[in-house]
Amino acid sequence: MGMEITFEHACHLVGSALRGSARQEVVADAARAKNLGAALLRLRDSMRANEFKAAAQPVLLDRMIRSYDGRTRAEGFHVLHDWDGVSQQVNPDMIPVDVLHFLVEQRGPEPATTVELAILLDYYFAHVLQLLTLRVWDDGDADRNFDRVQELLDELQGPNGSGQQFAADAETLLLIGTSHYELDETGFTILLAKVRTLNEEHQAKIGLGHVASLGCHLRFGFEAQCGRDTVALRDDNIADYPWLCFALAATVRQYDRLVTAGIENRDRAVVEEALLNGLTPDARAFVGVPPASLNDSGRDRAQFLDLFTKHKTALMAAFERHRPTETAYSPLSFFFNFSHNVVKGTVVDALLWGEAWDLRLNDLLTGVPRSGIAEGSQQLLAATLMGYARSNPDRIRGRLMPVIVYDPQAGRRAFTIAMEKLAQD
Repeated sequence: MGMEITFEHACHLVGSALRGSARQEVVADAARAKNLGAALLRLRDSMRANEFKAAAQPVLLDRMIRSYDGRTRAEGFHVLHDWDGVSQQVNPDMIPVDVLHFLVEQRGPEPATTVELAILLDYYFAHVLQLLTLRVWDDGDADRNFDRVQELLDELQGPNGSGQQFAADAETLLLIGTSHYELDETGFTILLAKVRTLNEEHQAKIGLGHVASLGCHLRFGFEAQCGRDTVALRDDNIADYPWLCFALAATVRQYDRLVTAGIENRDRAVVEEALLNGLTPDARAFVGVPPASLNDSGRDRAQFLDLFTKHKTALMAAFERHRPTETAYSPLSFFFNFSHNVVKGTVVDALLWGEAWDLRLNDLLTGVPRSGIAEGSQQLLAATLMGYARSNPDRIRGRLMPVIVYDPQAGRRAFTIAMEKLAQD
């Protein structure tokens, strides 16, 4: 048996594929096929083998991916493969290959072009990077390893790729990679303990992504899965509450730092909105009597409550600025089952239309404007994703329901209820 692959070597292997012209050469080779379907199947074979032919040197990732995926599965996470709720088992093909097969069915006879192939190849590597975020604690310094994945993400989404965007940072890749249904949820507890060992900068980024996404996720659970029953929501999401509590504490610490430094900018507005988002599903769990799922989260909850109380007047005023409306995009109006399905839906739409989206998951988790985003693009993408979800609903509590929804009316209702609960002593 060979020596284990170090994290640094794994990053070197992936980096060799992301830098330079390697991906462009892989795409060009596949595009020589007789039509798009044949080109996609050629790319599929490379994805399944985790081996890609490039002019400079072949990209050989199979040994690393098998090793890292095996360790990650042993810890309870299926980063590369989705869960099939019908057959009640993990799908045999990785998620990018499943999406590739869908595109073959939809557009296979068309002439081969490089756009779709490049997007799918980048989607494959986005999953590889998600896998790397779960392995940053294996060897070396975990904080430095996260920075290394960030460098790779910048390469992935840079000028050598398709233009398709996935995440703003490596910490969001960790969120996407672990936002799958898992039959055994003990891995989430173990992972949270690991996250607490990171420095404050990485904890703040992980907290910001998780507090916003869990707000959207739990609102979906409240509305769709639990019939607007808070007790059922708590019972059905035992693994999520400690993560949300950690995320609220990490995010309010970041808010406290910004206030102490006298900083009033976009970052502060994003943090304020994220805190509101995370509190909307069940505010009293964190400012009232906590549920049993938070029995081991006393330190996080106490820290959150202390700093929230300290800044409550300012935060409540800030929250009012993020009240959902019919015209402006708000993440409080956006709810979904899993973050990775939001990313998958975005990729699918890009593939069907042959045009990459320049919006990242993070852009759907905030309504605070950022430069470079076309006005109305967030609403357009959210509505597009809801359209696909309505066309392919899941059966929940005996009813067919979309798993991605954008509904300003529901967002305003969630806002009003949360503000009423937060105003209580």
